[in-house]
Amino acid sequence: QAQLVESGGGLVQPGGSLRLSCTASGRTFRLYAVGWFRQAPGKDREFVGVISWNGRRATYGDSVRGRFTVSRDNANNTVYLSMNNLRPEDTTVYYCAAERSPYGVGTWRASLYPDWGQGTQVTVSS
Repeated sequence: QAQLVESGGGLVQPGGSLRLSCTASGRTFRLYAVGWFRQAPGKDREFVGVISWNGRRATYGDSVRGRFTVSRDNANNTVYLSMNNLRPEDTTVYYCAAERSPYGVGTWRASLYPDWGQGTQVTVSS
């Protein structure tokens, strides 16, 4: 089991940027794909992006493609979500999650991630 902690959330103006971090301990984090999701109150969890275990492949949700980038630093057990050109509709809580099986490329299916962080709030407002 991995313990994940997100950080880097906060308040930013529309058009601004933030970088979220997901730091892990527990199972060997560098062997697992890591996904980012977000969830607003009363709504389903939305897929944001995922990076493969070796960092060579990343996939994004339609609403963030071209604005957000997922990257990882396996030496420091950290995965990042860089968010540019933020919009008010990006306001919500963001979560990172580690995939169930090692050496994967990741998936948009939230149910296939057994380990989740506690989330970090991102607010985009002027």
